[in-house]
Amino acid sequence: MIDVIVVGGGPTGLMLACELRLHDVHVVVLERLTEPTGESRGQGLHTRSVELMDQRGLLDRFLAVSEKFQVGGLFGGVQKPWPDQLDTAHPYGLATPQPVTERLLHERALELGAEIRRGREVAGLSQDEDGVTVELADGTHLRSRYLVGCDGGRSTVRKRLGVAFPGEPATVETLLGDMELTGDPAAIAAAVAEARKTQLRFGASPLGDGRYRLVVPADGVAEDRATAPTLDEFRQRLRDFAGTDFGAHSPRWLSRFGDATRQAESYRTGRVLLAGDAAHIHPPTGGQGLNLGVQDAFNLGWKLAAAVNGWAPEGLLDSYHTERHPVAARVLENTRAQMTLLGAGPGATALRELFSRLMDFEEVNRYVTGLITAVGVRYDLGEGHELLGRRLRDVRLKRGRLYELMHGGRGLLLDQTGRLSVTGWADRVDHVVDVSEELDVPAVLLRPDGHVAWVGDEQRELLGRLPEWFGAPVG
Repeated sequence: MIDVIVVGGGPTGLMLACELRLHDVHVVVLERLTEPTGESRGQGLHTRSVELMDQRGLLDRFLAVSEKFQVGGLFGGVQKPWPDQLDTAHPYGLATPQPVTERLLHERALELGAEIRRGREVAGLSQDEDGVTVELADGTHLRSRYLVGCDGGRSTVRKRLGVAFPGEPATVETLLGDMELTGDPAAIAAAVAEARKTQLRFGASPLGDGRYRLVVPADGVAEDRATAPTLDEFRQRLRDFAGTDFGAHSPRWLSRFGDATRQAESYRTGRVLLAGDAAHIHPPTGGQGLNLGVQDAFNLGWKLAAAVNGWAPEGLLDSYHTERHPVAARVLENTRAQMTLLGAGPGATALRELFSRLMDFEEVNRYVTGLITAVGVRYDLGEGHELLGRRLRDVRLKRGRLYELMHGGRGLLLDQTGRLSVTGWADRVDHVVDVSEELDVPAVLLRPDGHVAWVGDEQRELLGRLPEWFGAPVG
């Protein structure tokens, strides 16, 4: 019996596998593709994802192969300087192509002992009180205690479960691809700048060695969006908007995406859960998709591990849906708003100009940047201190940094009083007695995902909160 089968070996599935292995959960990742894809839909990590990588000791690996960027807002084509006082110790994003992110997470998952099986396509599944049975396309079967579908917007797992996926269908479509252009780089840049005066869904970003990432509006919405566009289709749309096809040739990959927004009604059905695009789809405006999925995995991993290892308190696994469903719903809302801002008509232009002026207000810029980067996410953990439910940024301690203490994926009590105790939970929660000039509270209890579960200085109050997130005491 496998503990957890993860269906899908993209960033979400691999991040989840890493999180589960930190707790010695037997994980098998089933990936339909026999080799990694060269497609790079996701182009980077936003601030919140950068924090997660730092918290697990992976940030140096990403910094070695990525460029930092600081663009405030990045909302519907409106770009502003990075806002001041964003609640993070990492006020930047990382330009990291999705294949690189997948490679780094794949390497880490293997280091931690996850089993990754490529060329394994799921054809069906069923579940009972004790586990989940998976049928593969080759007719073989696997059995696990839990299963998580991280298999994309057309998720087989979601469809086999019969989970409703309501939302809005695509009304516009965009072509996306990497290819070589023979045109002069300066002339290409000038033509793109001119085309973007009226069409912000048009773009050509140089990738080096004559290759470009091209984004162009499609001519309508394809009946079968799973069918990739042709090079001729790309050339025609380039000519329509820029007056030239730039000598486009030798495509590395071609794809299309729409502006549909859909969300699974439930992220959990018994022993089967959904994460990433299997749980929600939306336009890629603002670059939030990959990040949203990775953050789903970060929320789910420790909770599912607690269920597997037998110490999860009642309702812990259900809190995954309770916390993450509203987060994705807000992303769907802001991507719809961005698609309106990216429109080509005079109304959209006027709205974009108004929005740009609003973004000049620091508070508005900070709010919008918090939306895109997920720094503004706060889970509803009840009444209490303003930190409750928020992720604690990487504060400096007298003897180092907070995130350096959380690489193992355990809970943590940061105790500036030296008077508290986690006796009975020491197998799940680290007790760190240290002080920080950046933290104006006596003590904080952090969940493994870094969110604040308690603030205070009373042992009695702490003993009331520990079982809520870390189960019954031992001994």
